[in-house]
Amino acid sequence: MNNIKICSRCVMDTSAEGIYFNDNSICNYCLEFEKKLNKLKKNNNDIVDLKNKIKLSGQNKEYDCVVGLSGGVDSCFTLHKVFEMGLRPLVVHMDNGWNSELAQNNIENIVKKLNLDLFTYVIDWNEYKNMMNSFFDSDVIDIELLMDNAMLSVNYQQASKNNIKYILAGTNTATEGMAMPNNMNWFKYDKKNILNILKIYGNQKIKSFPIISTIDLIYYILFKKIKWISFLDYFNYNKKESIETLKSQYNFKPYPYKHYESVFTRFYQGYILPKKFKVDKRKLHFSTLIISKQMQRDDALKQLTSQHAYLSDEELQNDKEYFLKKMSWSEEKLQNYLNRPARSHLSYPSEKKFYDIALKFYNFFK
Repeated sequence: MNNIKICSRCVMDTSAEGIYFNDNSICNYCLEFEKKLNKLKKNNNDIVDLKNKIKLSGQNKEYDCVVGLSGGVDSCFTLHKVFEMGLRPLVVHMDNGWNSELAQNNIENIVKKLNLDLFTYVIDWNEYKNMMNSFFDSDVIDIELLMDNAMLSVNYQQASKNNIKYILAGTNTATEGMAMPNNMNWFKYDKKNILNILKIYGNQKIKSFPIISTIDLIYYILFKKIKWISFLDYFNYNKKESIETLKSQYNFKPYPYKHYESVFTRFYQGYILPKKFKVDKRKLHFSTLIISKQMQRDDALKQLTSQHAYLSDEELQNDKEYFLKKMSWSEEKLQNYLNRPARSHLSYPSEKKFYDIALKFYNFFK
């Protein structure tokens, strides 16, 4: 760890799998991301065209789009822009039992003020707790594969059920478009991986968990004609400016880091990932903002060197105690988990290869 090399432009370093540097010590991650940013051409005609297509597809229907809402900045600002454009969204929220009070308030404030319909899918907590324990026992890195897969599934399910052709997501290039290193997470449609880990370490039956596979995704895209749109890419999306808009119009309360609207995500990214997997996702998040000119590199380096991923030791301790109580773990069990070696998701059956092949075919014919 003492020989870590850091990019001279962003803050990605050799802890990221697949990183390499040019003669100026600039990494491939930020160079490739810069190319992606340059390809994003904002045009007023594009957003008008999209709006017209969405409105046309929603004629004689109660809703013309689905907007997933986590309570984070990206999803809240997406909902704000969707409403501003005169679209009629069905707002979808996924509740896995880990919402922070702050996130709950942010969701309630914006939905209530805009007077929109909110569909909340609640996973049975005991079932989800058992599933999480199976993933912890497996020692794979992406515990949040469970939440992310369920979120994707619920959005597509609701679009299909209501005959909605557009899912307008807060996913965007400007604040999260830098490629995710392979050692930081896992492929999100891996139903096969999920089911096999659950079978090996828990053998519990799924009752309330909404799960999606590559085949399901193909069905929704090709047969149901549902489009997943990274909606914020149609605008010059600036995170700080968006937060100010949300604060002034919806009394929005921001979070210290990306995805911290979930208590578990906060503890996972801020404590579990660095401790067990030697991964600090802030490096990726900060680097993305640096290259998109929304953060100064010096500020990023200062945050990375002067503090851990919590604003205070007290907040970290509070989250640790909350996690232990909610998961019915002892401090010893947590320490044993952190001390065990990590295992690859590919240690278990996976549909990743099938997805990669299907994606190549889709892109070729598209």
